[in-house]
Amino acid sequence: MNLAFIPSPSTGVIELGPIPLRGYAFCIIIGVFVAVWLGNKRWVARGGRAGTVADVAVWAVPFGLVGGRLYHVITDYQLYFSDGENWVDAFKIWEGGLGIWGAIALGAVGAWIACRRRGIPLPAWADALAPGIAIAQAIGRWGNWFNQELYGKQTDVPWALKISEGPNRVAGTYHPTFLYESLWCVGVALLVIWADRRFKLGHGRAFALYVAAYCAGRGWIEYLRVDEAHHVLGLRLNVWTAIIVFVLAVAYIVISAKKRPGREAIVEPAAASPAEDDGKTTDPSENPSAEADTEAGADATGDAPDTKVTEADGSPQKADRS
Repeated sequence: MNLAFIPSPSTGVIELGPIPLRGYAFCIIIGVFVAVWLGNKRWVARGGRAGTVADVAVWAVPFGLVGGRLYHVITDYQLYFSDGENWVDAFKIWEGGLGIWGAIALGAVGAWIACRRRGIPLPAWADALAPGIAIAQAIGRWGNWFNQELYGKQTDVPWALKISEGPNRVAGTYHPTFLYESLWCVGVALLVIWADRRFKLGHGRAFALYVAAYCAGRGWIEYLRVDEAHHVLGLRLNVWTAIIVFVLAVAYIVISAKKRPGREAIVEPAAASPAEDDGKTTDPSENPSAEADTEAGADATGDAPDTKVTEADGSPQKADRS
């Protein structure tokens, strides 16, 4: 008999008067705010303007939510479009069901659009946001605890997660895979922050490191899960996805480091405005290096010149497969 375990909440919804506050959605929202806050600090430290990260996130977050839901619904279509299921449930995102792979992929599209509109390099923005995304995932995983989903095989370890009887789940104690992933994501964030300071990662390599490190952990955590999933050659689909994305991320780090070593020389055009910096203007004829800096900035971003960077075994569950 297991005397020690992690209890599960009796409900995933907190009623605030007439407003239902769902734990899953609350965790996602808190995670987004933390990611933007940390990303903003890192962006400013690299020479960007305060608020730019949030402005880009206004595009990236909605795209990411749509992408995450699409990935979940497409890869687990049987939960919504098989006999006896209601396809309308595919739109109930508050009940759980966001695939990180789709969220990052489509979120990147939204970020790319916003970055082009502001004339800033997407890789630099992604580098600044990378640790924050990992922290956001760590917080978001607790939404699965509220929904009693995404647990692993049955176990009697002291940190086992106690699951109550419910639809598509059997009461018992299971591996808290949501907790494993949450802790792993915190470790990934710390790794990226350390590596970025130590090796001055740039041109998207800090983001690629986050992706590679997350995939390394997701592979073994996914292996522990017992919820229903599609299998390919004996492995869960998400394990294959993690392997492929891991290889691509590592390849990007290696190739990028050879082709574009160091960090971006500039990050944001608006932050380079002399009038905003010191109220003075610079005449290229008076400062011969100004024109050279301008050309270097255009090369680094592909757009207008910016500013220089500064240091700175259980039963199947009907749950999300994110």
